[in-house]
Amino acid sequence: MNLSALSGNEKIKDQLSRQERGRGLSHAYIISGSLGSGRHTLARLLAAAMLCTDGGERPCGRCPACTKAWKGVHPDISSIAGPEAGKPITVDQVRQLRADAYIRPNEGERKVYLLENADQMNPSAQNAMLKLLEEGPPYAAFLLIAGNPGGLLQTVRSRCEELALSAGERPEVLLDGGQAGAVMGLADALEKAEELELLEAAMSLEGKREELSALLGALEEELGARAVRAKDRRGLLRAAELVRQLRGAARLNVSAAQLSGWLCAGMFARD
Repeated sequence: MNLSALSGNEKIKDQLSRQERGRGLSHAYIISGSLGSGRHTLARLLAAAMLCTDGGERPCGRCPACTKAWKGVHPDISSIAGPEAGKPITVDQVRQLRADAYIRPNEGERKVYLLENADQMNPSAQNAMLKLLEEGPPYAAFLLIAGNPGGLLQTVRSRCEELALSAGERPEVLLDGGQAGAVMGLADALEKAEELELLEAAMSLEGKREELSALLGALEEELGARAVRAKDRRGLLRAAELVRQLRGAARLNVSAAQLSGWLCAGMFARD
């Protein structure tokens, strides 16, 4: 599998690659890890791999299915989040998901569902999910994104394969108030697509060179979480992909000013 977009986590990459070459990818995964570990990145990669139409290494990143998956517009990939920001997925939403799962895919061979903050679902919602994991159609796949897999019922966990991510090569940091504010300010500016606000927010990273890569990892994770909740996810997914690319530049010891310029150029370049 082509999982190069995910930083570190070589054991998980190898595990999934061997699995894909052998029996194939599972119908259900719990993807867990700390903020910035790449949970949403891996979920998007797995979804794309399940729908990739290229005959070689998956996801190829070039075929129409991969392109749609990464832009957040593939009709066979659904992102499920709570009815309001900060609220968990409800039992009614799981029942709606179950009804949708029995409608055959629109374009691909599979239908993939990404469930945000799955560990925060109450027992009723998890039990409704359990029935789907046990009795769902063979083409349906479920990616449960969780901060703490221990919040999921053991009966649910036993029917999923668990992928516990680490921060990989990025140093894991506990964000203080200023760092968290910088990340949230950047995420707000990227979501609004306001160039001046983005430039000002990006410059707040000045003086944070040592932790810059970890902060960008946290920003990518925040953008991925917002994309799950948004009606139009394309801009947020584009921003998350750009931030992922800029993490590599952060390892080259560039300044926050350079990164802010690249961020603005990448977001507001004319197509």
